[in-house]
Amino acid sequence: MKIAISAESTIDLPKDLLEKYQINIMPYTIILGDKEYLDGEEISPKQIFDYVKETKVLPKTAAINAAQYHDFFEGLLKENDAVVHICLSSQISSACSHAKDAASEMDNVFVVDSQSLSTGIALLAIYAKQLADEGVEPAEIYKKVQLRTSKVQASFVVEKLDYLHKGGRCSAVALLGANLMRIRPQIILKEGKMGVHRKYRGNMDKVIASYCKDTLDEFATPDLSTAFVTYTTATEEMIAAAKASLQERGFKNIYETVAGATITSHCGENTLGILYLNDGQ
Repeated sequence: MKIAISAESTIDLPKDLLEKYQINIMPYTIILGDKEYLDGEEISPKQIFDYVKETKVLPKTAAINAAQYHDFFEGLLKENDAVVHICLSSQISSACSHAKDAASEMDNVFVVDSQSLSTGIALLAIYAKQLADEGVEPAEIYKKVQLRTSKVQASFVVEKLDYLHKGGRCSAVALLGANLMRIRPQIILKEGKMGVHRKYRGNMDKVIASYCKDTLDEFATPDLSTAFVTYTTATEEMIAAAKASLQERGFKNIYETVAGATITSHCGENTLGILYLNDGQ
């Protein structure tokens, strides 16, 4: 049986990894003023930053509707026997419910609510592809991947709260206090929702080293096969610190990826996270 694995552009994988793992992508639409762009295809994080600096407002993202998902799944079924689709967390976007609505009208389309974002979704998509390659039936792949969603360690550190404030995710008082005190919050995904987990202070290069150590100490049973270092922008020192922490812990494959426009629109510059599955031995 030929099974297609798919996700939205919020998976934040470059083309070479999408091709390596044969993951099909449904792009979100990014709206800058009166212009629309396809995430991952027609717009870069730099365009987002330039737009926000000029207008002082965040871009808008258009949730993918059920009709668009139906057409996307239908196209995949022309060349495959089944589709397993991994969605951006239903607690973040209505797109997941739209995907499930479309799938309910079709045979052999299975929609997983990742309860995650960015390369947290990628970890689940890679797992789904591995199961498909092993000959596991699509309904069973869906069950196994859905069970593993709670094991995704997805977190990141934000240098400034400006974008979260503009998006209504933090108050003006919190923004002012964080900027004055140089607080760098760790945002973590828990049960599909974003929330502040820890607060760091100071230079981002040193903050990243502390964040990685604390995260690996707290989520201390990783599947060491794969980890991601994903960022909007980052200094070489920030990236090196994150990679060194993961290498020291023993991860076999460490991928460095740049967040797409959708994730960038909510986080802003100098945001970096490490992501991995925390269900190893």
